[in-house]
Amino acid sequence: MSPSRVAASRLTQQGSDLIVPAGSQRTQTKSGPVILADETKNPAMEKLELVRKWSLNTYKCTRQIISEKLGRGSRTVDLELEAQIDILRDNKKKYENILKLAQTLSTQLFQMVHTQRQLGDAFADLSLKSLELHEEFGYNADTQKLLAKNGETLLGAINFFIASVNTLVNKTIEDTLMTVKQYESARIEYDAYRTDLEELNLGPRDANTLPKIEQSQHLFQAHKEKYDKMRNDVSVKLKFLEENKVKVLHNQLVLFHNAIAAYFAGNQKQLEQTLKQFHIKLKTPGVDAPSWLEEQ
Repeated sequence: MSPSRVAASRLTQQGSDLIVPAGSQRTQTKSGPVILADETKNPAMEKLELVRKWSLNTYKCTRQIISEKLGRGSRTVDLELEAQIDILRDNKKKYENILKLAQTLSTQLFQMVHTQRQLGDAFADLSLKSLELHEEFGYNADTQKLLAKNGETLLGAINFFIASVNTLVNKTIEDTLMTVKQYESARIEYDAYRTDLEELNLGPRDANTLPKIEQSQHLFQAHKEKYDKMRNDVSVKLKFLEENKVKVLHNQLVLFHNAIAAYFAGNQKQLEQTLKQFHIKLKTPGVDAPSWLEEQ
């Protein structure tokens, strides 16, 4: 046989049998079509795909934000909802100012009560040591101690007012504003993909652009559903927030007014009754709260 025919014969023999190493054994299989089984997705490739989608979404949203600030892009506006959000943000700033002033009042009142208590103790000590002025020092000691006691009662009412307003401002309203931020992000995404779809629809329609338009339409619809859902969530939260805010502030403002009025009128009984009305318990100085076992 010629060299070329020998080589062809060897290649034919190699193609007819396939030797696959398997550990220490060698397995011989017949030739034929090789079918590759579906392999599990590579985690690294999945992460890379997620990063790619996130980068593309971030780019689109950034472009939309810049276009809006430059006055070149259009944005979707719900006038009624936007007005409610602006009022909420403005009210939050005003409530934060009230909270700050009430905290300042509480600090100053605490210092005054502490001074009155010390002054009452000083008068009482002199009342025992000065026989000539025993009654005069005694009267002043009793007066200062009574003022300190009423001041502590008022301080309890003010601190309860502060705690309630703080919960309303920094928890309830803040939670609603977090939903508002999510709504605003969804609105930007919706407008970004809407702009993309509009630009594609203005261009030519051929075999290359039709798949892109179809994919853009799918993404636009997904973000529109997300935007509609977030808008509905914000509307519901704003409604419940308004109802809760009116209820909380009504009670706290009545408490604040009645406690302040009773204190400066010197009406100790009315001051204590106000605290009982709102179920406020004062912590006795020097007495620790009962343990869980003692409460049981």
